Amino acid sequence: MGGGRGAVSRSKAMDFDQLNTFLEVARLSSFSRAAVTCYRTQPAISAQIRLLEEEVGARLFDRGGGKVALTAAGRVFHEYASRLRQLRKEGLDAVADLNHTPSGELSLAANEGSCLHVLPEVFARFIRQHPAVRVHIRRGEHSDIMEAVLENRVDFGLLSLPASDPRLQVVPLHRDEIVAVAPPGHPLAPRAARAAQQSDGPAAVEWARVAEYPLVLPKSGGTRDALDERLQPFASRLKISMELESTELIKSFAAAGLGIGFVAQTMAVTEARSGELALLPLAAPKLYRELGLVFRRDRALGRAALAFIDMAIQASNASPAPRGGDGETPPA
Repeated sequence: MGGGRGAVSRSKAMDFDQLNTFLEVARLSSFSRAAVTCYRTQPAISAQIRLLEEEVGARLFDRGGGKVALTAAGRVFHEYASRLRQLRKEGLDAVADLNHTPSGELSLAANEGSCLHVLPEVFARFIRQHPAVRVHIRRGEHSDIMEAVLENRVDFGLLSLPASDPRLQVVPLHRDEIVAVAPPGHPLAPRAARAAQQSDGPAAVEWARVAEYPLVLPKSGGTRDALDERLQPFASRLKISMELESTELIKSFAAAGLGIGFVAQTMAVTEARSGELALLPLAAPKLYRELGLVFRRDRALGRAALAFIDMAIQASNASPAPRGGDGETPPA
């Protein structure tokens, strides 16, 4: 009899895998999408939630009308589940920190451009020096990154500043000039090349000239806001051919001749070297994008996280800063 009760108790005991499944279903509002991110089948996800609901003693999700939403009990339980998952990680990190060298796990959220052009060198150096640390990178756009950090799903976010949420601590890392990009055969490209040969510094293309051609713009964000301000005097004649959410898409469509794009200079160095794109520095007032690491102020950072911050700052200080000058604007 006692063995039977023990078996039932063990089968119903809540575990962190169930908590993670619950948090993913809540985040995605979908059992099927949670199955993908949790590497499970949808029936397995449903079974985990059913067991969790049996132990909690309440329904956690409404599943009516083809939609999945947290119930009142689910919303209450969500806060505690998030804290439990975070406490587990902090406990593992604290034990790992008993060693003299960083170990454990480190997770970071960043957009696609940063994953491809900013993070690889930093993480390569970090992993060489701290091979016992397992690194996980989650890709997303600005709002996704903020959400992942605030919900303690990652240790850090790397995103464009400013990040004004008072719950966040910000470590500025990287300042990059925004440049126009176009195919090498674009009418402004030879003009810029000739100007560069006749001056001591890089060529600068006037905003009025840029406004004469179709444009490929970021769909939203700080850079888009700053571009709208610069281009406002020419609003009546602007031809916006596309609005895109990804830097990589902006570069691809600009290279295909669909319009002049605008990206951080670091993000287009490879295409410029290969001859796929021409970089056109913009005239004053110039635009800059500033990247920073953000994390929750109330988060206890482990040794691995602190080591990563130190290395990211060192890498930033070792990089040449963009040239400023008259008409320089705050980071976009």
